[in-house]
Amino acid sequence: MLKIALIGYGQMGNLIEQLASQNDCEIVSIIDPTLGNEITTQTVADADVCIEFSTPDAAFENIVKLIELNKNIITGTTGWFDNLDKVKLMVEKKGTGFIYGSNFSVGMNLFFSIIESAAKLMNKAEDYDLFGLEMHHNKKKDSPSGTAKVLSEIILQNIDRKTKVQYDKLDRKIEQDELHFTSVRSGDIPGTHSISFDSEVDTIELKHTARNRNGLALGAIKAAKWINNKTGFYNFTDNLNKIIG
Repeated sequence: MLKIALIGYGQMGNLIEQLASQNDCEIVSIIDPTLGNEITTQTVADADVCIEFSTPDAAFENIVKLIELNKNIITGTTGWFDNLDKVKLMVEKKGTGFIYGSNFSVGMNLFFSIIESAAKLMNKAEDYDLFGLEMHHNKKKDSPSGTAKVLSEIILQNIDRKTKVQYDKLDRKIEQDELHFTSVRSGDIPGTHSISFDSEVDTIELKHTARNRNGLALGAIKAAKWINNKTGFYNFTDNLNKIIG
C-alpha cells in the first residue's frame, strides 16, 4: 500500500484523503497551516510520495523543502511555474521524482489532445476566429487557470494567425493576432474550459466540464503510484499514457 503525505488540506486534499483507501493508498500525514504543522523530517518521514495541493504563494517553498528531504512529489498547484527550471535542477541534483501538472484529470488531458487536433485542422480555415473561456468556483485564488494557460499554448503553437494571448480586460479593439481568453469566478463551479471557433456562418464550441473534482484527485493518486521509486522530472500531460497504464 502506497503511503502518502498530503501537503495542503483544502478541497483537493480532503478529496484525496477520502479516495485514498479505495485506491490502495494510505494517508500517513496531513500538513497544512490551519492544522498548525509544517514540512519537517518528522512529519513526512513515513511517506513514500508527497501530494502537494496548496496555494500559488506557498507551493514553491513547499516543493523546495520536500526535495531537500529527498521526497518524491506530485504537485497540482498552479501559479508557481516561473520557477519550473529551478525545481528541475534541484530534482536532478537530488535524484528524486517529481510530477507537475496544471490539471490531473485524465479527461482534461484527453481534451488537450482534442484541442491540438482541432487547432491543426483550423489553422488554414482563416474565416474562423477563436476565443477561450474558463470558469471556476469563487474560492480559486489565481486567474487565469493553469489549464487555460496550457490551452492557450496549444492554440498558439498550432494556429499561425494567433501569436499572443490576452487574458486581461480589454479597453481597446482586440488585435487579429491575439487570442482572447477570459475567466469567470463564481459559486462552486469545479471547472469549465471551452475553446470556440467563430465564423460568419457558424460557431464550433469544444468544451470540457468537470462534474466534480474526483477526476483531479484520482489522477493525482495514479500519478503518485507511478512516481513511487522513480527518479526524474515529469509533466503529467506529457506522460499520461504511461501513468494511466
